Amino acid sequence: MAKKSNKSESKISDIPESYQRYVDEIHIISRKKKGGWVTNKEIAESLHVEPASVSGMLEKLKNKGLIKWEPRKAIRLTEEGKKIASQLDEIHSLLYQFFEEVLKIENQDVIENLSCEIEHHITRGVKESLEQFLSKYLDD
Repeated sequence: MAKKSNKSESKISDIPESYQRYVDEIHIISRKKKGGWVTNKEIAESLHVEPASVSGMLEKLKNKGLIKWEPRKAIRLTEEGKKIASQLDEIHSLLYQFFEEVLKIENQDVIENLSCEIEHHITRGVKESLEQFLSKYLDD
């Protein structure tokens, strides 16, 4: 069953999609590491971009209050960054559940790719509607 949303959430729609993708990737990498610190190189490799591109985005994320970072040092999400990452995780899970259980798509790679691409375009209202739909659909 789908989770209920928290009204005190930060607004994902206030964060550009490119920022969201980095926050999401930092979150994914950090969950695999003790202490949650991530390197520029790890982000670059994971996103298949040049380290210089990562540095530019890190500066933007830092200015937006989404990461803790100093040049040539490791990166960690701030509480605000963690909230955004958590919301993206929730949306991703809802989309994954929708594609798998409602649309009956069997290819896990297709489901994962769709969920990853679409999660950045879902507004709070759409998320809440999807939660309600899945709750009703899966309870029937």
